[in-house]
Amino acid sequence: MSKKEEPSKTAKIKKTPQKKPPASKTPEKKVKKDPEDWIEEILPKQRPKVAQKEDKDLSDVAVNRIPGIGPAVADKLMSAGYITLAAVAYASPIELVEHCEIGEQTAKRLITAARSQVGIGFRNAKELLKVRKELVKIPTGSKALDGLLAGGIETSSLTEISGEFRTGKTQICFQLCVMTAMDKKLGGLESGVIYVDTEGTFRPERIMQICERFGAQTEEVLNRIHVGRAYNSDHQMVLVLESPKLIREKNVKLLIIDSLTSHFRAEYAGRGSLLERQQKLNKYLHQLLRLAEVYDVAVVATNQVLSKPDVLYGETTFPIGGHIVAHSCTTRVFLRKGKGEKRIARVIDSPHIPEIETVFSISAEGITDPKDST
Repeated sequence: MSKKEEPSKTAKIKKTPQKKPPASKTPEKKVKKDPEDWIEEILPKQRPKVAQKEDKDLSDVAVNRIPGIGPAVADKLMSAGYITLAAVAYASPIELVEHCEIGEQTAKRLITAARSQVGIGFRNAKELLKVRKELVKIPTGSKALDGLLAGGIETSSLTEISGEFRTGKTQICFQLCVMTAMDKKLGGLESGVIYVDTEGTFRPERIMQICERFGAQTEEVLNRIHVGRAYNSDHQMVLVLESPKLIREKNVKLLIIDSLTSHFRAEYAGRGSLLERQQKLNKYLHQLLRLAEVYDVAVVATNQVLSKPDVLYGETTFPIGGHIVAHSCTTRVFLRKGKGEKRIARVIDSPHIPEIETVFSISAEGITDPKDST
């Protein structure tokens, strides 16, 4: 029995070392290769793709480039004014549901996909400084007023110009139209202008007068200015929603709202409707801000003022809209009357301009410096 058992033990011993080595080698290969494949092959491929999408950036990428989007949904987005990836990325699901007539889950999916394409996140302050240096500034025709505004009306921002009647709010808007639309040889931008007229005060004859000062061709300037007459607050908001198509087609760099609160003030009168008016006005201001940032457009809005006779000291007139307008506007300029043709402009709020004031004049040539200025 012992002789038979011994060879069986040896046979078992011989078989076991042959099976163990291959079994021990296979797990070692899996443990070493699997994590390396994920780290080396997948992660490096994702990083350059994100960098390429950030380089393309916001305005050049069309909304139909969103992964998984169908032609029907793309048409709904573009018809509602959401033409670029940035427009969708900066929107909220509620806005897309309301304006584009799509489901909430679809809206969330589109926004998430657009944000992954655009690459919304933190940026270095040094990079932001480079972006700000590349911003276009529209001159006003007055060296004193340009100095007050640190070079002119800058793009990607909302500038409010408020003041009493006959202080030059609309005249500044006419001047900005000419400076934006006329040829670059004459100091202009050769760009389009959108003018939302809420009070029926736009006059092409005045544009022609200002063009004579610079020797600009009036037909070219007038062709680059696109005027929309708003008859109520809802129509005023619709014109802004429809403006992205015109901005892309006509290379628009200036959007003017003259005036901002005229219809809101007339339609929502009394303290009982004050809350509803402010909520609607707040929504409208955020639409303007998003439009300015997404399409790199300078938005200029004139504003009426309210008189407070019970104030004993300081200013007795204040821009309409209260804190909602004050918090939403990037730069706020207040105008008041001077002697004769002179007007006084004062910056009352800005993130990069101190509270200073200057004097300019209004003449047949437009916005100019006072004749007695040195």
